[in-house]
Amino acid sequence: MNEQQKVATEQTDAGNSARRKFIIWMLLALVVVILDQVSKWLILEHVPLYSKSALLSFVNITHQQNPGAAFSFLADAGGWQRWFFTVLAAAVSVFIAAWLWRLRKERQAVLAWGLALVLGGAIGNLIDRVRLGYVVDFIQVMIAGWPFPSFNVADSAITVGAVLLIVDAFFFSGRQQRTEEEGPAE
Repeated sequence: MNEQQKVATEQTDAGNSARRKFIIWMLLALVVVILDQVSKWLILEHVPLYSKSALLSFVNITHQQNPGAAFSFLADAGGWQRWFFTVLAAAVSVFIAAWLWRLRKERQAVLAWGLALVLGGAIGNLIDRVRLGYVVDFIQVMIAGWPFPSFNVADSAITVGAVLLIVDAFFFSGRQQRTEEEGPAE
């Protein structure tokens, strides 16, 4: 095999590897969406609205409708927030998918996994907003006897993804950027 053939083979292998990484990240997002939607379907079918059942001493399964954002922000805004959050979630999802596509050739696994989790969660809640006009929340955690706002699988994925993005910013991407700015050590 001559040098040109070796280079062509390496480029093809790198391209295939990059596509595989992107597909894996999209599959992770899809798994989040499926788990989120199946769990919400089960709640809608089997748990009456506003009821609570103790799962553990500090965790309840409930059935809540959240027309707002996190912590029911803008929940009583009169209806316009449904479309605002729908458009926002759709735009963020497209942005994240494009970002993941650009990352496919990079070595930024923590960032990519975090983005994939956020993407899956955003799409899971987006489906609820379009289909129902609100997001189904069903996990309620009690902290010192006080209920933390109810959440769902999508919210959990977004939270874990956001933590990974922060970890990446502080320990991986941020460190790499600082090293590149400082230049080679003398």
